[in-house]
Amino acid sequence: MTSFRTALALMLAVASAPAFAQQNQEWFVPGQGGQRAQGQPQPQPRPGQAQPAQRPPQPQQRPAALPPGSPPPAALIGIVDIPEIQRLSTAFNQVREEIERRRTRLNDDLQREQNGWREAQQALAVQRTQMTPDQIRNRERELQDRITDSQRIFRNRSQAIEQAAQQSLMQIEEALAGIVRQVASSRNVNIVIPRPLVIMNDPAFDLTEEVAQQFNRTLRQVTIAPDSDGSAPPAAPAAPTARPAAPPQPAAPPQRRN
Repeated sequence: MTSFRTALALMLAVASAPAFAQQNQEWFVPGQGGQRAQGQPQPQPRPGQAQPAQRPPQPQQRPAALPPGSPPPAALIGIVDIPEIQRLSTAFNQVREEIERRRTRLNDDLQREQNGWREAQQALAVQRTQMTPDQIRNRERELQDRITDSQRIFRNRSQAIEQAAQQSLMQIEEALAGIVRQVASSRNVNIVIPRPLVIMNDPAFDLTEEVAQQFNRTLRQVTIAPDSDGSAPPAAPAAPTARPAAPPQPAAPPQRRN
C-alpha cells in the first residue's frame, strides 16, 4: 500500500539524518570569516606583518521556546500482513487470473505472428530466382511493413494489459486502505504497521485475518478494463430496411342471389 511505502521511506530518511550531519562536521565552509575545518592549523603571520584584528565572538541566538502543547495519545499498534490479505482476496485473485490470461493470449498471438514472418521469408527465398529485382524489393517492403505494423499492435496490446492491471490494483489498494482504517478504528488502534517491518509480535496485535474477512465481504469483484487485441471490432451488419405495409384493400361487396 502507498501509505505503508511512504511511512517506510520516511523512517529511512529520519534514520539516515544523524549520520549525514556527522559527516558534514569536518567540511570547510567558505565565507565564514576564514574558518577552517577542525584539526587544521591557523596560518602564522610573517615577520613585520600586522596581525589581523580578532573579531569578538558573536552570541549564538537560540530559537524562542514554543508554548507547551498537548502530548500525543498512547500508541496502540496493530499489524497487518498485506501479501496474506491479497492471497485470500477474491478480488485480487480475479485480477491476477484475468491479467495472466490476457498475457498468455498475447504471447500465443505473437508466437503465431512470428511463425508467419518466418514462413513468408522462406517463401521469398525460394521464389527469389523466379522474380525480377523490382518484384523482390516490393515483396521485401511488404514483409517489412507487415512486421512493423504487427510489432506496433502487439506493443499497444501489452501496454493496455499493464494499464488495466494498474487500474485494477489501484481500486484494490484504495478499498483495502479503507478496510484497514475501519478495523483499526473498531479496535481503537491508532498505528498500523506492515508485518515485514516487525521482528516479533504477540498474536493479539495481528489484524490480518479480520481485515481479510471484512475485505472479502466488502469487495468481491473489481471492474477491469476490457481487453483489446489491437484491431477494431467488426462492424455490425446493417439492418434491412423495412418496407411500408400495404394499405388494407376494401372488402368486396356481397353478391346478391337471384
